[in-house]
Amino acid sequence: MIKHTQLLLKFSRSIMRSLSLVPDLAVVAEKKSPPPRKAKPSTRRELLLEALAAELLRAAGCHDLKVEVYWNSRLRTTAGLASWRDHAIYLNPKLMDVSQDEVQRTLRHELAHFLAQHRAGRRRIAAHGAEWKRACADLGIPRESRCHDLPFKRAKVARRYFYACPECGTQLARVRPLKRRVACLKCCRAHNHGQYHDRFRFVPIEPPKSIAA
Repeated sequence: MIKHTQLLLKFSRSIMRSLSLVPDLAVVAEKKSPPPRKAKPSTRRELLLEALAAELLRAAGCHDLKVEVYWNSRLRTTAGLASWRDHAIYLNPKLMDVSQDEVQRTLRHELAHFLAQHRAGRRRIAAHGAEWKRACADLGIPRESRCHDLPFKRAKVARRYFYACPECGTQLARVRPLKRRVACLKCCRAHNHGQYHDRFRFVPIEPPKSIAA
């Protein structure tokens, strides 16, 4: 186990050294990798970090989950984003200005979301709950915080859409409207074994005075 960990760390360091030396890595590994999906203009696929993600997942005992990694210049204050629908991790290019260690930590943070959901199957889990924390520990970042404290400028955006759970009254404030059916996690856990049910679906409400924009 110790020898495997040392090999993984060595592999990780070699990838991070390559990131600092090669300006455009998509061309480097293009011949040995499957053809990438058509990327958006604001994204650039990072094949070396994908290789690191695959090795981290294998070390955690997950051999059948594949995740693509992209730099996304549209990210402003978010360090990274895990998209289960795209099976992709999006990283803020500003991370490279902070440190290579921060790039790797953010990659593991987002990868933990995939590992946690993959282990849970169809069961709904909290984004930064116990399953995610266990996944973080298995990926080498125990005691990981749910939010970063990096020096990214944060813009204040008014919350204009408000919802409430018809069962318990839990309120939800959103910058953008909900486009999918979303239910109260607390009630789904308490009354439906953590599975979605329309009975607990968030419904639109008038802006509460107690919630600031």
